[in-house]
Amino acid sequence: MIRLRRGALALGLSLSLAFVAPASALASTPASAAEPAGIAQSIDDILADPVLAGSQVGVVVADARTGATLLDRAGSRRLLPASNAKLFTSAAALAILGPGHRFTTEARALGGDLYLRGEGDPALTPGGLDALARDVASSGLHEVTGDLVADDTSFDSQRLGLEWAWDDEAFSGAAPVSALTLAPDKNYLAGTVNVKVSPAPVDRAPARVSTSPASEQLTVVNKTVTAHGITPVTVTRSHGGNTITVTGAIGQGTPAVVEPVTVRDATAFTADVFRQALRRHGVRVKGRIITGRATPAEALTVARHTGPPLRELMAPLLKLSNNNMAELLIKAIGRKAAGVGSWPAGANAVAAYLGRLGVDTSTMRQVDGSGLSRRNLVPPSAFARFLIAVRAEPWFPIWSAALPVAGNPDRMIGGTLRNRMQGTVAAGNVRAKTGTLTGASALSGYVTTPDHRPLVFSAIINNQLSPSVTPVLDRIAVALAGYPQAPKTVGPLL
Repeated sequence: MIRLRRGALALGLSLSLAFVAPASALASTPASAAEPAGIAQSIDDILADPVLAGSQVGVVVADARTGATLLDRAGSRRLLPASNAKLFTSAAALAILGPGHRFTTEARALGGDLYLRGEGDPALTPGGLDALARDVASSGLHEVTGDLVADDTSFDSQRLGLEWAWDDEAFSGAAPVSALTLAPDKNYLAGTVNVKVSPAPVDRAPARVSTSPASEQLTVVNKTVTAHGITPVTVTRSHGGNTITVTGAIGQGTPAVVEPVTVRDATAFTADVFRQALRRHGVRVKGRIITGRATPAEALTVARHTGPPLRELMAPLLKLSNNNMAELLIKAIGRKAAGVGSWPAGANAVAAYLGRLGVDTSTMRQVDGSGLSRRNLVPPSAFARFLIAVRAEPWFPIWSAALPVAGNPDRMIGGTLRNRMQGTVAAGNVRAKTGTLTGASALSGYVTTPDHRPLVFSAIINNQLSPSVTPVLDRIAVALAGYPQAPKTVGPLL
């Protein structure tokens, strides 16, 4: 995913009150010799769908090799890109940090204190922390007479992005962003904990609830019941707190339900899990957990954990649309480019990179890495220009292979497109990034025509009232995948 179920409703409503021309009137000029009639007619017919009435739509299609524009329907209109913003963030990370970049997490000692220092590793799991604790014990350190200091100062202290909705706070797609964070498993949903709900052996008894990893930072309130046919299991966390409430029912004989939910303080949570790992390996911590203090330069490195290379994170980031991973990367980009691990520094570095690719960044605004913020505004033409230019990057094969593939049921191939466009000419052909927020949907990527001509496309829809407009976006991709032949003439270069 990561798809949020709610978000920033007030702004969405205020935008929808403005007059917007119907989809059938989106074309600024009629199809001309420079615009292939077949493509133009197909896309215009799709955009005339009544489900788009009153919405804002932008579509751009271009030749991937030449940059020639084949179709432009309000392509300069600034729209909420949702998770299409991850296209920019992921490419900038490869360009600025490098495909071989590895995040490290260190244990350092000084004056009786043990420092756990993070650099924002999106792939740090309990297994990684356990290995780090084992290495601490192997170093000969068996007692920490002082405190366990959780050093998250590689990034700033701002945990939630601009205009992230407070009522999304518990969902895995809006996890707090910390330089010292932990993912419960290899789904790499950093800043979350897995809540497992299993039926009790006795009907009508409370269900069994556990968290993974376990932590003293969390309080779990179990309001479930073991029963069939009542209400589904729901896991929530109190706003601004560490109380997780589990409600609903689960029937005997049914599989356990596992739901990720965010933690309030990712830094303290990670440190608590590490303290437990130290205890398992025979290292006693006598003091408290202290957060937000920088590790002194003279502290002795006791053990180090190194995460996977960045190239291996592209698939979980793009195929599964991992929000927190994108946010950790944009802050890491800022730290590398400007010495400050913050959203503004990271966004400025991403914009500078896009400018080097020839994208007109004066037409857009990006304030976070994932596209969760409703302050992000990007025209489809910017995505199209980017998709053309990024093909020249030396790491492009790694990056493009990480894009979701339409209709492929394998989660780590099809990703967020695995259930879309199945049985069509687009299946196995379209490689594109999805984007979904309340009232905003997008699809941008690559498609090859039957005569082997590579195209780029970007389609963004905002302010729709329909529960879903993904069928419209899919029809656009399918139409491009089945376009019978390349046009003889083309429009301006992007």
